[in-house]
Order: sequence, then structure tokens, then C-alpha cells
Amino acid sequence: MFEQLGLIGCGLMGGSFALALKRAGLVKRVVGYSKSPSTTERARSMGVIDVEAPSALLAVSGADIVLVAVPVAATEATFKSIKHLVTPNMLIMDVGSTKREVIDAGRRALREQIGSFVPAHPIAGKEVSGVEHADADLFTGKQVILTPIDRTLALQAQQAVDVWTALGCRVSKMSPEAHDAAFAAVSHLPHLISFALMNAIATQTLGKEYLSLAGPGFRDFTRIAASDSRVWRDIMISNREELLGQAKIFRRHLETLELMISSSNADALEELIDQASHARAGWSMTATKHGR
Repeated sequence: MFEQLGLIGCGLMGGSFALALKRAGLVKRVVGYSKSPSTTERARSMGVIDVEAPSALLAVSGADIVLVAVPVAATEATFKSIKHLVTPNMLIMDVGSTKREVIDAGRRALREQIGSFVPAHPIAGKEVSGVEHADADLFTGKQVILTPIDRTLALQAQQAVDVWTALGCRVSKMSPEAHDAAFAAVSHLPHLISFALMNAIATQTLGKEYLSLAGPGFRDFTRIAASDSRVWRDIMISNREELLGQAKIFRRHLETLELMISSSNADALEELIDQASHARAGWSMTATKHGR
């Protein structure tokens, strides 16, 4: 049981975390801060937070657990604004989709207090943003990746595992480098492709007519194109090296398929499609076995 959650960023992710903690009986009081006062006021009226803080620093004052739920690019400024009230007994986590840049920001801003920070990435979310969409069930059954570093304190590392587990999450640990490489492939690249595809169709003269004919397959494939633009701008720039590397690999495979089509090489084209189909089917079975 925590006495007080200091919530910095009262949007979808932060708001859902606060609601989940409250429902699980893990926190007595939530003090929240958002850059937009109207967001903080909305969060209080919804019962997401109990007290509105006028600054990130005051949201942290008296807290024994802190969640930084801001865009990745705002992480360092946020850490700098709270560093004077960070204590060795405080647990600080984030929810960012990239980890190396966030950790570097933590090292620069928190300095000797970096041990209180446990970088976290809950694999959860919605295509909509804002505290009005906060959901206590958002993290239930989802995977959470923790990327502690050599200076992370043992107490905080265990607390982070315990908190997310208590919220019904499956917790695993990775190095920050392995995390960013993996998620460039399975999350950041798919978003990049989905954004590009929607723009490619929507900007054509007959784009609206084409989209009116799209079915469930197109809907499923492009679902993530509706994601928050500011959030994904920051994620892609933060993890640009890994993402651009994955984009090059993707282009090579796309060009190979294009070559098979242009040369009417039906057998080779079928083989490549089969290869993809089998890989997808194998992944589905693996995911099911592990409950994902």
C-alpha cells in the first residue's frame, strides 16, 4: 500500500494507472498534475485524482510512488522539475515506448537519485487519448517491460514488479537496448507503415472513394494509424536509429515482392507469401501458449 501517488500527466495512460491503483486498494491518495489545467480539473472531477497540483514538483511532494506519463520528449524537463523532491525511498516509473533516451534523460536530470527510477513500458493503450478515456482495466492481462539499469535500487526494482503484477500484468525485464531494438520491429515500424499507407491512399484524387470500399482487413491493418500524433512523433524520433534500420529491412522485402510481381514470377511470389503466412501462424500459436 502506497500513501500517495504523484501523477505527472493525467491522460489515458496516467489516468488508467491511477484508477487501477485505486481499485486495487494500492494507494490512499492521488495528487495529479498536467500541463493543461483543464485536464487536471477533468481528472479530479472523474475521480482519477484526489488533489490537483499546480506543478509537477508539488505533485511529487509527499509521494512515495510517482508515475511520469508524459510524451517521451518531455521526460527530461519533467525529471529536472521534480529532482529536488526525489528521495531514495521513492519509486518513480514512466510509461514511455522507448527506453534508452528516457534513461539517458533520467541520468542527466536525476543524477544521484537515478536509483529511484525504474523505466517501464506497459504494452497497452488505445487509439484515443485523454483522461476521459482512462480505464482501470487498461493494463489487466497486458505485458509490462521493465528496463532497470545498474544503478536502479533493489527495493524500487522489486516494488515496480509488485505494483504491475498486482494490477494483473505480466512483468518481464529487458535491457534498454534490447527493448528499443525489439519494439522498433514489432511496434514502431508497424505504426510507420500504417501512417504511410493511410497518407498514400488519402492523398490520391480518388482516395475517399477507395477508402469507402475498404473492409475489415483494411480496418484492422490501419487501426493504429489513428494513434496520437504527438506521442508517435516523439517515439519515432527517440528511437530513430533502430526504426530506420527496421525500415530498411522492410523496404528490401517489399522490393523483393515487387520484383516477383513485375516479373510475373508466380511461384516465387507464392513462396514468399507462404513464408509470411507460416511465420504469422507460428507467432499466433506461440502467443496463445504464453497467454498473449
